[in-house]
Amino acid sequence: MYSDALSILFYYALEALENKSIRISVIIVNYNVEYFLEQCLNSVFDALKNIEGEVFVVDNNSIDGSVEMVKQQFPQAQLIANKNNVGFSVANNQAIRIAKGDYVLLLNPDTVVEEDTFQKCIDFMDKNPEGGGLGVRMIDGKGHFLPESKRGLPTPSVAFYKIFGFSRIFPKSKTFGKYHLGYLDEHETNEVEILSGAFMFMRKEALDKVGLLDEAFFMYGEDIDLSYRIIKGGYKNFYFPETQIIHYKGESTKKSSINYVFVFYRAMVIFAEKHFSQKNAKLFSFFINLAIYFRAGLALLNRFIKRIFLPAFDFAAILLGLHFLTQLWSLESIDFPIHILKYSLPGYTIAWLATNFYSGAYDFPIKLKSYFSGTLIGTAIILVVYALLPKDLQFSRLFILLGAVMVLSYFLLSRIVLHLILGKRFDLRGVKNKNFAIIGEPNEVDRVKQILKNTPHKVNKIYPVSPTHKKTEKDSGVLNQLDQIIDIYDIDEVIFCAKNTTAESIINWMSRTASNKVEFKIAQPNSMYLIGSNSIDTAGDLYLMEIDNISTPSSKRNKRTFDLIVALFVLLSLPLSIWFYKNKLKLIQNSWSVLIGKTSWIGYSYDEKPISRTLPQIKNGVLTPAEGESANMDRTLRSKLNLIYARDYSIMNDIGILRKYWKRLDR
Repeated sequence: MYSDALSILFYYALEALENKSIRISVIIVNYNVEYFLEQCLNSVFDALKNIEGEVFVVDNNSIDGSVEMVKQQFPQAQLIANKNNVGFSVANNQAIRIAKGDYVLLLNPDTVVEEDTFQKCIDFMDKNPEGGGLGVRMIDGKGHFLPESKRGLPTPSVAFYKIFGFSRIFPKSKTFGKYHLGYLDEHETNEVEILSGAFMFMRKEALDKVGLLDEAFFMYGEDIDLSYRIIKGGYKNFYFPETQIIHYKGESTKKSSINYVFVFYRAMVIFAEKHFSQKNAKLFSFFINLAIYFRAGLALLNRFIKRIFLPAFDFAAILLGLHFLTQLWSLESIDFPIHILKYSLPGYTIAWLATNFYSGAYDFPIKLKSYFSGTLIGTAIILVVYALLPKDLQFSRLFILLGAVMVLSYFLLSRIVLHLILGKRFDLRGVKNKNFAIIGEPNEVDRVKQILKNTPHKVNKIYPVSPTHKKTEKDSGVLNQLDQIIDIYDIDEVIFCAKNTTAESIINWMSRTASNKVEFKIAQPNSMYLIGSNSIDTAGDLYLMEIDNISTPSSKRNKRTFDLIVALFVLLSLPLSIWFYKNKLKLIQNSWSVLIGKTSWIGYSYDEKPISRTLPQIKNGVLTPAEGESANMDRTLRSKLNLIYARDYSIMNDIGILRKYWKRLDR
């Protein structure tokens, strides 16, 4: 009798457990942002501790080890690993279709949520049954409020004001500022029209009624479309600032890129054709297409000016200086031959600019020693070529030497002027030694110190800060004094240890101490990296162990030059070289691919299921550092060879690999 009663109780307990409602389904679409995804998932599972929920990670064929990381560290997440990049809408819909939650949250992987974010959103939506969707207050990696946290419907007039900059000039205007609803207080709950795709919290019942994401949108615009359909379905969308998240905006694309301009604005055209009247849609489409070419033109012009302006100015100044030097000879009634003026002077100028370029004269921060080495090498090359010329084409070695002095003087004086006037990138003091404040328990602080010591960043002084109210002898203060610590110790960067500090506390302090001076990073438990973002316009960035010699500007430049020279040599020598290879067509394809910058001659050695990759990204290679090993080598060995290649990279490494295995260029 007693056992029967226990059996009945056990049966009903199991049934209750099975029927327990899942309150929230969190869906994260990932594409090559492993570190951000790990940090995001850590915060998500912390926020789900007291909530019945489920988490989906949909990976769009990442090659950075994201899938392996999720399998190993977050087995409780439901992983959908796509074999190709199906786009944001399709990937989200894959998970929405099998989601069981009362609410569905579409969350970007480059976000961090507070511990009570989900609970607060659920409570608000439970109390407001008319709510179909909800967005929260978002801050960037420096603690600044992100205006896209609340948005209005991009009607033709609103889009026009946004595209042509009126919304930026008059952000608080009810006429011009409707795109980001700048006239609404960022700290007050309000009804809005459009939710941000970085955090779209929606009632599942509303999705069942209005439908899923429109898969015509590959990326961008799908959040606008779904938000608008939720409103048309009889629901309301809310901006809810009672909780906030970090959004390291910019991880997927560079917002200033031409590709972003085309994809984003074409998505707006799709939206207009779908929801506006035919007349309004045509007008909208006209303005959008006008904007596409206007913004694309600006992006091209901006990129061109940034890259070419300083070298072009230097070329003009040096050439003008050389012509001025010729006047010294004219004072002695010595006329320069016309071929010297027409060909030699521009040739000298190009030679000095090229050698300065390769010595790092256009890298930032500026190092004055690069101008000495660049000018010296350029002068040596010019003198060697000069010596090989016929006597009737030679004129004066003294002129070349005086020209070198003039060039060096110009570079030094011009950079000093740029340093005094502009500063920032032209700061001659180089990378500043930073003062760091690390918030965490002693063990975590020591671990982060080791990471900092093994990164290229220069450390001046480290100030430990207690995450509690208790201060130890080693601590410079406690977390509640962080704003004072920043001011007193002139802190440049604050690092929060996630193991000892809650996400809510991190986000609150980032908001409270946000300034252009202080930068923020978060150290995840048991991870050898620090993650954060230094600007609203830049993607999130990382402090990794110092294995990134291959990603320095000089290494990138040398590697690309090596690729170009070899590709040109192979293509120009094809009538002869092609007979040394079996797969002749593949050799030509590889050479062309390297020439246009799609691939490199030497790249990492990958397998189909890579170990989590912590290496700087480079182009796929025809050859790899593992050429001398067996095809079935241990994955750990493969990973080590890649690490050594990245850490110790020099152009001689590529030359050595090519010299040994040049017969494999046709694979």
